[in-house]
Amino acid sequence: MSAQNLATAPAAPAAPTTPASLPVPAPAAPGRPHRLSQLDVLESEAIHIIREVVAEFERPVLLFSGGKDSVVMLHLAAKAFWPGRVPFPVLHVDTGHNFPEVLAFRDATVARLGISLEVAGVQDYIDDGRLQERADGTRNPLQTLPLLDAIAAGRHDAVFGGARRDEDKARAKERILSLRDEFGQWDPRNQRPELWNLYNGRHTVGQHVRAFPISNWTELDVWRYIEREGIDLPPLYYAHDREVYLRDGMWRAVGPVSAPRADEQVELRTVRYRTVGDMSCTGAVESGAATVHDVVREVAQSTLTERGATRADDRISEAAMEDRKRDGYF
Repeated sequence: MSAQNLATAPAAPAAPTTPASLPVPAPAAPGRPHRLSQLDVLESEAIHIIREVVAEFERPVLLFSGGKDSVVMLHLAAKAFWPGRVPFPVLHVDTGHNFPEVLAFRDATVARLGISLEVAGVQDYIDDGRLQERADGTRNPLQTLPLLDAIAAGRHDAVFGGARRDEDKARAKERILSLRDEFGQWDPRNQRPELWNLYNGRHTVGQHVRAFPISNWTELDVWRYIEREGIDLPPLYYAHDREVYLRDGMWRAVGPVSAPRADEQVELRTVRYRTVGDMSCTGAVESGAATVHDVVREVAQSTLTERGATRADDRISEAAMEDRKRDGYF
């Protein structure tokens, strides 16, 4: 080809670039097979499950609260379908007792990714009489009815959740694809076998499936993945000064739905949150872990799960989580 032809020939299309948040693995050294790390294996399994559900179901949705596990789930979904958009909406059951910084993070995240957010408000159900406030003030058990109604209204046949088996013994019983009957209920005695990476999503009209792509992850895996991927989280996951009071061995935040009793002293302490639920039932832990790396080191030394250490709603009874799951809760 002449120099003139070279100058006027159309340029080859540029190769797609990978976003900074989706790093490309380094190539294997010459002569050595490429071996996946533990995080690579967990990520690959989760992305496979997400793609499998999207391929097999018509109207999936992802539960997204702005908490660390749902943030990781959304990140995995973005990687699974990049450079396209996440092909399903996200759903949040808003109790009205959420931390304001978590709600702000939730809204900013869905706006950045350009995905649809569906919100089911517990307060709406209380206002019109479909639900009543509990004597203990917690609203977590009240999420079940709004969740099931939102699933039915959206005709969602698959619902992604960020539950992990290491969190609670009830969640340890659950399959990765878990069938719910026409009433949204879960029967722990009627579960399907899951061999290798074969998942059974068969269901009839009215039933739906809950899908848990990070079921095999631990809290430490989640934090190591957050560190590796550079994933942003709400700031309350890191050490900060907050007014708190001690109740039942947990530091509760002072707020409009979480007020101390007359005999509970308010103190300013440096704390962080291991899990994010309602202000009325989620405790903080004293911590100086101000960076992701600090949190990874702290979690590696912990002997308690995040729910066992900081969730008052799981202390209602020995089978509190399983009872809620039977009724349709996640």
